[in-house]
Amino acid sequence: MTTLLIMFAGALVGRFLPTRVRAKNGFAQFFFTLLLIFSMGLGLGLQEDFFAQLAGLGLHSFLFCLLPTAGSALVVYAGTRSLTPHMGPALKGHAEDSGPRKRKTTLDPMMFYAIGVLVLGVGCGVTPGLSTVLQPLTLHSDCILHLLMFSVGISVGGNRGILAKLRNYGGHVVFVPFGILAGSLLGGALCGLILRYPPHQALSIGGGLGWYSLAGVSISSLADVSTGGVAFLSNLMREIASFILIPWVAHHANAYTCIAIAGATSEDTTLPMILRYSDEQTAVFSVLNGIICSAFVPVLLSLCY
Repeated sequence: MTTLLIMFAGALVGRFLPTRVRAKNGFAQFFFTLLLIFSMGLGLGLQEDFFAQLAGLGLHSFLFCLLPTAGSALVVYAGTRSLTPHMGPALKGHAEDSGPRKRKTTLDPMMFYAIGVLVLGVGCGVTPGLSTVLQPLTLHSDCILHLLMFSVGISVGGNRGILAKLRNYGGHVVFVPFGILAGSLLGGALCGLILRYPPHQALSIGGGLGWYSLAGVSISSLADVSTGGVAFLSNLMREIASFILIPWVAHHANAYTCIAIAGATSEDTTLPMILRYSDEQTAVFSVLNGIICSAFVPVLLSLCY
């Protein structure tokens, strides 16, 4: 909720800023995005048992990342293409015309910046001297996120008529989060069959929707440490994979499929990438989706045990 309020505050400011100031806002988003990704990588490197967990539970975690993420993407893509064809905002780089759209085929360097900064953050986290100096950055990552959301809000506020367009969607606003939820649970159930997990454990892992901290801790206490480790790593992989997959999905599917991959993280960490490859209208939709998905994660975990 705090994220949404901060973004709304930025939107109010953005409505009154001159165009030349709003044009420079993109550089602020770029900086805060890379800083947030670096902070995430630093946090991973600071976890002493992270690589040990990754080696021991890697295969299970990978499957519990792959199938729920793919399930969410397929359900949302199919729904937004066939059931609700009018839910298709223009993607950045695609022309708005009545003829066939020419898709941008070259990869945006932002994807490589994101991967490079993430690896750099992990490297700094495992380096004793640097990790001590930079550790306060992970403790204040919320501040970085809030600055980023305020900057995103400025972009939203500078684009008039976004909320009016969202109102035109009506009940379709809830289709994407529920499609994400259904696809993730189906993917989790399939993983359970393949890896022979009890159904309630498989569904709880798939129902994490990318919220790795809550899923890992909750499932560790409700089930066991091993299952909690798989939940933590698989949902962490989903968040990291979103940074890599969103550019490709944006060029081959639609903006809502990008949101589907991100899951519950679409309101915060992966929002800048979604905004970069869609538009401000989709950014607002992305935040709403993240709030709905995040609200359902603890409910799902409780129902599974």
